[in-house]
Amino acid sequence: FVVSFALTPVVKILAQKVGAMDVPGEARRVHDHPIPRMGGLAIFLGFIVSMLLFVDITQEVRGILLGSIIIVITGVIDDIISLRAWTKFLIQILSAVIAVLHGVVINVVSNPNVFSSQEAIVLGWLAIPLTVLWIVGITNSVNLIDGLDGLAVGVSTISCVTILVVALLVSEPNVALIVAALAGACIGFMPYNLNPARIFMGDTGSLLLGYVLATVSVLGLFKFYAIVTFVVPVLALAVPLSD
Repeated sequence: FVVSFALTPVVKILAQKVGAMDVPGEARRVHDHPIPRMGGLAIFLGFIVSMLLFVDITQEVRGILLGSIIIVITGVIDDIISLRAWTKFLIQILSAVIAVLHGVVINVVSNPNVFSSQEAIVLGWLAIPLTVLWIVGITNSVNLIDGLDGLAVGVSTISCVTILVVALLVSEPNVALIVAALAGACIGFMPYNLNPARIFMGDTGSLLLGYVLATVSVLGLFKFYAIVTFVVPVLALAVPLSD
């Protein structure tokens, strides 16, 4: 919280200097004057400091951090010069594969057939492609809802708190610490992003939040909670977002 809150004004100045500005008139823009973006860099710095101080850096966590760094670098570049959609998509797949190679894999899923005696379905060779699809899908869902002041960071914070509570209940302390670190970084950024926003998180922030929540949800039985906290806002806000 402290790092994110303290560094957001610094990142705002940096964004202005490098030209990472959100200009009125672009798609899904409702403000009437240029506003700095790239605020997600402050979220990332707050998150990474907390991770290094408090979280046990296992192989899986190392993969999430490496992928996050690639995602953030991509986001920063995109906020400055606007990358092509397919370029960002390929980099998202690369970041997802990095996490998978470090052991972040969905090996089993709950059996939707309530009449079956088999509680879970082993994915086998489908595990890797489905995990990549999951990570890329959730990553982009945050980017989708990042259209209104404070929306994406608020929804992400709710998702973090939801996963945090469940992680504590099922004794997953490392997952709890990761989402607590992300929630703290989001809360530190939130005062600057609430309406009227003084800075936007940009793709730097939205891609980071989606990626971390997607990968962390794979570490435990949290996929249901992650998708509900994103799908519900997307459905509820489909009309205003399209407007």
